[in-house]
Amino acid sequence: MELVVQQATHEMEADLDDRKLKVKTKDRDTYRIPSIDLLEKGPEGDGGIDEEHLAESKRRLLEKLSIYKIEVMRIQATVGPRVTLFEMELAPDVKVSRVTALENDLAMALAARGIRIIAPIPGKNAVGVEIPNSRPETVMLRSVLQVEKFKNSRYILPIVLGKTISNEVYIDDLTAMPHLLIAGSTGSGKSVGINVILSSLLYSCTPDKVKFVLIDPKRVELFHYQHLKNHFLLRFPGFDEQIVTEPQKAVYALKCVEKEMELRYIRLEQAGVRNIGDFNRANPMDAMYYIVVVIDELADLMITAGRDVEEPITRLAQLARAVGIHLIVATQRPSVDIITGIIKANFPSRIAFQVASKVDSRTILDGSGAEQLLGDGDMLYQPSSLPKAIRLQGPYVSSKEVEAVTRYIGSQHALTDVRDVLLPKGEMRKRGSSENGAPQSFGAEDDERDPAFDEAARLVVMSQQGSTSLLQRRLRLGFSRAGRVMDQLEKEGIVGPQDGSRARDVLIADLSELEVRLNAPPEEDY
Repeated sequence: MELVVQQATHEMEADLDDRKLKVKTKDRDTYRIPSIDLLEKGPEGDGGIDEEHLAESKRRLLEKLSIYKIEVMRIQATVGPRVTLFEMELAPDVKVSRVTALENDLAMALAARGIRIIAPIPGKNAVGVEIPNSRPETVMLRSVLQVEKFKNSRYILPIVLGKTISNEVYIDDLTAMPHLLIAGSTGSGKSVGINVILSSLLYSCTPDKVKFVLIDPKRVELFHYQHLKNHFLLRFPGFDEQIVTEPQKAVYALKCVEKEMELRYIRLEQAGVRNIGDFNRANPMDAMYYIVVVIDELADLMITAGRDVEEPITRLAQLARAVGIHLIVATQRPSVDIITGIIKANFPSRIAFQVASKVDSRTILDGSGAEQLLGDGDMLYQPSSLPKAIRLQGPYVSSKEVEAVTRYIGSQHALTDVRDVLLPKGEMRKRGSSENGAPQSFGAEDDERDPAFDEAARLVVMSQQGSTSLLQRRLRLGFSRAGRVMDQLEKEGIVGPQDGSRARDVLIADLSELEVRLNAPPEEDY
């Protein structure tokens, strides 16, 4: 049977430096968009197809299928940067499920690192088998930005995600996603993917159009973007860091963004419009910028701050789209205790890099396939508008390139009006922002009593049992808040210190003594 090789898509190249690189900003200073020459070209490929490997893969594939009496009417191949897609039209009497059941047998026959079966290919009367190439191609960021599609994009916040199997550059609009969830095992390409997304925005947007809130619990992934502090990074009232690394401050930073969202809704209501696009068209001189919130490791925040960080993320994901606030959240632990149901439901657009098991793949994509990816930027992208995920090869951008781009922007004249980039003060919930309470510099004071303090005091005195689990069950408090209330009870001398896993001693014998203690005037601290 003859193998038909589909011609790869040839993107129209464009010189990004032909654009108007000098742009006037609101404060009348000139901002210069980075030159494409700051990015590396990468090795020149010969662009050829390994026809021998292609023919051998086709022979083995058809040979194995014939053993199981699966007749193929027609076969064609599409060669991508990392994988080749074989499209097979089956005989009318062949069930698709028979092909999907042979995934491991086909992988063994082809001696492939991992194959993925698409049954059927959406919109086609064919079954697809993706097989790794013998000569994988590295896709550089410069090569996917230097195309006509990106240069003339009409998207509001265009981001380049990579190349499809047919070598077409895939660009999407962050405002239409409207939020993006990224997951994958260590070293699969998550942090590079985030750098690619941020670099795409830096090459397409000015500081007047978009601002970033960067939360990096690992401390080492996003530190290159500190050079953007006077142009693209928002400030928080109460502390100086603009790239947030501590979990307590991350909760407060998200609360500040949440407060900004609420204030923006008030502005939309007063203007009589429904979204940020209508507002900016009606008020071009007072246009609001878009805000992109990037969290590079959600698992660390969920472990240390739990529900305190889940709540603002969920509220932002549900409500923030209309006011121009968009989330990009990444994690290397795609489990149900990290990507909870309420978070997942509000992130319709998702990217899965290589994961360890089918369970992890189902958690992020609601289907298998990510466990068969090859790593190094090989991804499955599930857009909110399509029923099935698309396989893409993410571009590579080095730390050196990111540093060059951000330094170029940082060397330019700083924005003069700091108030434009200062977020409103976030409202920390009285139930506590973290296990140790909010630091005094930006949240509620450490000695401020929790609203549930009096009720908790009466409960432990009546039961003569001082345990955090009792407060959680009877008062329906979260773990962090119950622990904070228990620390306050110890500070006031109502319960004793913690003694391992045993319940604390209750130091007050009856309610009458407790009421005297609660109603006593507070002592002055010196």
